[in-house]
Amino acid sequence: MRVADMTWMQVETFLESDDRCVLPLGSVEQHAYLSLAVDAILAEKIAVDAAEPLGVPVFPAVAYGLTPYFMAYPGTVTLTPDTYGRMLRDVLNSLVAHGFKRIVLVNGHGGNRDGRPAVDAWAAEHPQVQLRWYDWWAAPETMASVRAIDPDASHASWMEGFPWTQVGGVDVPEGHKPAVDLSDREDMSPAALRERLGDGSFGGYYTRPDADYEHVWSVAVRETRCVLQEGW
Repeated sequence: MRVADMTWMQVETFLESDDRCVLPLGSVEQHAYLSLAVDAILAEKIAVDAAEPLGVPVFPAVAYGLTPYFMAYPGTVTLTPDTYGRMLRDVLNSLVAHGFKRIVLVNGHGGNRDGRPAVDAWAAEHPQVQLRWYDWWAAPETMASVRAIDPDASHASWMEGFPWTQVGGVDVPEGHKPAVDLSDREDMSPAALRERLGDGSFGGYYTRPDADYEHVWSVAVRETRCVLQEGW
């Protein structure tokens, strides 16, 4: 259930019997013909869909993350690793102060992994808290379901193009974009990366039939739910 749909009194009542919560992590960055907020939208929705039957509260997604390499694309917003790490620590401190002790960070953006050291350091300082960092799109079963359909699927391809991240009035290309060679990405400036990528997609089909989206999403929801439910 979304914290956005709860009162503080309802959260207090929940904490009388459970101490789990979910914090989705996203970013605002170019996604070719898709919404700039893809990562935040998907991280929050996968968390909500997975947590709903468990009754676990899901906080609003942290919309901004680490994406300096896409700054040549208008609309992209990035934080510095130091700012991002300090922000996550402050949010986690708030959650723990209220009594949450089992926290899952459902991450929707690969660049946010650079904030993982700050989170791990925080966790080491709070041994009473069980903290899980979960890259939902890269989970084994979810990624296998994508690869079975399109081995080249990657950033800004159909694998992120669910109905809730599509933008109205946009003419999305048909067909398949060959995987872009990004082996030297770490040495590229944002301008050079934009020149290499063009529209922003890393490769793969731009769209797929509805059945493919439904299958991948169902796998992702099931796999995410296991993280919230099992092994605590």
